[in-house]
Amino acid sequence: MLISKVWLQATLLTFFIGFAILGYLALRVYEDHPPVPGRVVSETGEVLSTADDIRNGQELFLTYGMMQYGSIYGHGAYLGPDFTADYLHRQAVEMARFYGGGPAAEDRVGRELRANRYDAATDTLIWNEAQVSAFKAICRHYDAEILDREKSGGGGLGPHAVKDPIERRRIVAFMAWTSWTAVARRPGLPHSYTNNWPPESLVGNHLTEEAVVWSVLSIIALLGGTGLLLALFGRYSTVLGWHATDERRLRFRPPAEVALTRGQRSTAWYFAIVALLFLVQTLLGGATAHYHAESGGFFGIDLAKYLPYNLTRTWHLQLGLFFVVASFLAAGIFLVPLIAGREPRAQGKLSFLLLGALVIVVVGSLVGEAASYKGWLQGSARSFVGAQGWEYLDLGRLWQILLIIGLVLWCVILFRGLRGPLKSERVGELPHLFFYSALTIPLFYAVGLAVRSQGDFAVADFWRFWVVHLWVEDFLELFTTIMVAYVFVLLGVVSQKVAVRVIYFDIILYSLGGVVGTMHHLYFSGTPAVHMALGAAFSAAEVIPLTFLTVEAWSFLQIGERQQVDNGAHRFPHRWAVLFLAAVGFWNFLGAGVFGFLINLPVVSYYQIGTHLTANHAHAAMMGVYGMLAIALMVFCLKYLLRPEDFSEKMASFSFWTLNVGLAWMVLVNLFPLGVLQLGDVVTKGYWHARSLEFFEAHTYIEWLRLPGDAIFIAGVVPLVVMTLKAVFRPSKNAPAPAAGERTAPLFTEVTSP
Repeated sequence: MLISKVWLQATLLTFFIGFAILGYLALRVYEDHPPVPGRVVSETGEVLSTADDIRNGQELFLTYGMMQYGSIYGHGAYLGPDFTADYLHRQAVEMARFYGGGPAAEDRVGRELRANRYDAATDTLIWNEAQVSAFKAICRHYDAEILDREKSGGGGLGPHAVKDPIERRRIVAFMAWTSWTAVARRPGLPHSYTNNWPPESLVGNHLTEEAVVWSVLSIIALLGGTGLLLALFGRYSTVLGWHATDERRLRFRPPAEVALTRGQRSTAWYFAIVALLFLVQTLLGGATAHYHAESGGFFGIDLAKYLPYNLTRTWHLQLGLFFVVASFLAAGIFLVPLIAGREPRAQGKLSFLLLGALVIVVVGSLVGEAASYKGWLQGSARSFVGAQGWEYLDLGRLWQILLIIGLVLWCVILFRGLRGPLKSERVGELPHLFFYSALTIPLFYAVGLAVRSQGDFAVADFWRFWVVHLWVEDFLELFTTIMVAYVFVLLGVVSQKVAVRVIYFDIILYSLGGVVGTMHHLYFSGTPAVHMALGAAFSAAEVIPLTFLTVEAWSFLQIGERQQVDNGAHRFPHRWAVLFLAAVGFWNFLGAGVFGFLINLPVVSYYQIGTHLTANHAHAAMMGVYGMLAIALMVFCLKYLLRPEDFSEKMASFSFWTLNVGLAWMVLVNLFPLGVLQLGDVVTKGYWHARSLEFFEAHTYIEWLRLPGDAIFIAGVVPLVVMTLKAVFRPSKNAPAPAAGERTAPLFTEVTSP
């Protein structure tokens, strides 16, 4: 190997330790998840709901898109209430009213709700008369205000969203069950199944000892780990950093002189679709945000009647994933011939086959989600071809399976192209790292098949966050690091030895925190307290590699300056791609690191989960890191796919600045300040109130302040659409494509060595 085998051994060891801990936590969540009672009965024997009612209600809640309107256990969308907290508060108020009101009644309500009256021997949960009365009153409230409302005002689910009264009652039965898990004490423990979440003074839900202790220990771990990293970086920066390469002088081949294979030319269609999906995604994002500012309308138009909030948010989120993944697929296909030096036969045909499959999945899933939310599908078809409804796994099971098959086909395309380097290079070198990281993309997305719409919620959420966190935040991040390193190796500005060492260093750092850090999403979803302990301690370490990457991002900016030759045609050709990569480093640190750590501490997450501080982190990290990376890869490839006269430096500059300024405006003017106000409201008035429509209506002015940022951001997408469409309909006239099996020319030639 180019570097010591100790790097590979340390990487495998950290992977083994991380996934061994996750395996233990999987066993614990299967053993200790909240029970779903076979029957919920009154003290007089009236059956109020059954396990089938609760499980069916959960599936209906999901497939009607209610997780993309409000949330459960703090997970979901932000316009509607958190139904766990909202039901719990309304139940406490109704029960106190039933008992005549006053401090004595409130104290009695708290004691009765904290008492766990579930009998495991008979699989029965008993409710007293006050709980039964509250359940029936809350059913009427949700029917009138959300599930079967007359008007579409307020966005929400649209008018008469759930027409069947049996389905409506089952949905409320599911909400009631989540509320019970949030207050009933775990057998033998002083806290509820959700570690006393949500904070609710009426029932005595307060921070647990574990939440405070592990928050303090997490801060210690972060400070100690960051200090150790910076000490190592200062000591070994010349060994680890990108700038550790020799100071070779390079002559870059003009992009128009680089011969493109058929597979590479096919990626022009991918990037055009990426840009169009990105444009639609931003427009839907603007509409979704507007529902917060103008309740029930869009500048006076009753848009919610046709495009309710839950549908626009689902499409916005899904298209965000789709455009990023499509860009990654295209970049992988484009880079492989440059890595291998040749392209096998029929690679272009396979690439177009994958593109067709991707279009089918995108269109089919979006149509299916609309059909499910609007009640056009019934029975098992709702979750199979319609929508499963889990946030980040909204698409129907059929489309999920087809997407996995498409990702596997992509890996086949990569393998065919990389077969030569994989045979000639040692295991653990750059080609192997590139291919193995690509394999993790379908592998960890396929974990989502373990998520079932009628499964135990805590178990399903455990596997769902393997997709949300491990797939999105860890293994896409890993593929990102390797792909960026390979681009710089192909351009000659970084040696393979340095690139491999930096990649291994990043993998080790990510594995130490990111794998087990997945559990920071699951503090309050019904998992045992050990998930909070380990999730908090390890997620603090996630900031450490982001700090390292931010320090290294400054080296990206110097690459072009170091490699100027002849002061003209042979200059470094990828200035804007590098600037987008520098933006990735900035948003990685701020969005994923600072804003992520802000909400990951249990003591903070307890009060803010599901508020705009969560959305603040999500926008800054998802768009700032993966969105900017997708654009960086697009701009890099467009340099070769476009005619020189069609690649506009002004357009690239306009997109770079408007996208970054627009994102910063969204975050700093709207999401972050509103999240801080919500956090204060949770502490003073309760979580249920901070998630209520009343809170948002009191702060409408902040929502309107977001409008300029959205407009600036959307404007930044337009030049990308223009350039990618030119790449499709006015392709570059590069040198003739090499014949199948013939080697392609490198992107640079070395001029001098020091």
